[in-house]
Amino acid sequence: MKPLGPKVVALGGGHGLYASLSALRRVTDRLTAVVTVADDGGSSGRLRRELGVLPPGDLRMALAALCGDDEWGQTWRDVVQHRFRSEGDLQGHAVGNLLIVALWELLGGDAPDGAPGGAGPGSTVAGLDWVGRLLGAHGRVLPMAAVPMDIVAEVRGADPDRPDDITRVKGQVACASTPGSVLGVSLVPADPPACPEALAAVDEADWIVFGPGSWFTSVLPHLKVPALARALTSSRARRVVALNLAPQPGETDDFSPQTHLEVLQAHAPDLRVDVVLADAGVVEDTDALDKAVRRLGGRLVLSQVAADDGSPRHEPARLAQAFVQIFSD
Repeated sequence: MKPLGPKVVALGGGHGLYASLSALRRVTDRLTAVVTVADDGGSSGRLRRELGVLPPGDLRMALAALCGDDEWGQTWRDVVQHRFRSEGDLQGHAVGNLLIVALWELLGGDAPDGAPGGAGPGSTVAGLDWVGRLLGAHGRVLPMAAVPMDIVAEVRGADPDRPDDITRVKGQVACASTPGSVLGVSLVPADPPACPEALAAVDEADWIVFGPGSWFTSVLPHLKVPALARALTSSRARRVVALNLAPQPGETDDFSPQTHLEVLQAHAPDLRVDVVLADAGVVEDTDALDKAVRRLGGRLVLSQVAADDGSPRHEPARLAQAFVQIFSD
């Protein structure tokens, strides 16, 4: 029997978390994704507004990333990622979003006060576990909180005529698309109930992985859920930050790799980082990045993890090999 590998918890959402999970499922059989639930756009936003549920899109993408490379895994990955194209109400809806919400309704019954509509105690996690079983997912997917939330960003220069003014914008789509420089983010509600299973996974983890991904809307929100932030800072696990290959348009324009770490430290001053992983090909000032890493208490690992096509996309096999090196060290 092959070794199970370390217990790894990966945090994030969207395409960044998809990249890390696509790599990590090759490294360990004990993998948990803890996913942001603040999306308010597209299919997820429509389902959230109409049914009062957690936005399922980032959860769906995480499950798709955990599908295997065999025919079963590839087929179900394509099914859950498929979006309807029509002139009617189904336009743009992802099959996986509908499947997840259907399971929540079937398992949930009447929702208690404060819980998402149709999502009774335990039904949110149970529904995700059922989808994971159907897909043959190589890991577990959990929401970071038990209720949907909104991201609030402070943006400097949203009005080009008043470049020094700071504006507060609400909602993930607005945070990602408002012109200007994002200074920081917070959540509404400010103290959402963290997912108990996510807290347990963090407590039991050997490694916690932050990033890659949209820094302000996918990575940092986990550190703004108070109970989850306490678990992340107090866990005995070692922590690795996987940096992006390029700035995120609308969020981190002109950010250097070290700026990402400075923002991380500003949002979570008590968080200790053991390893920062970056692609050597995109780091212009290695000394400055190394100093930023050491301020967080960690060491810098430079490795070739980018795809060969020149796009800002991590190559799963290369990223997996980098994680193998980090975990074994």
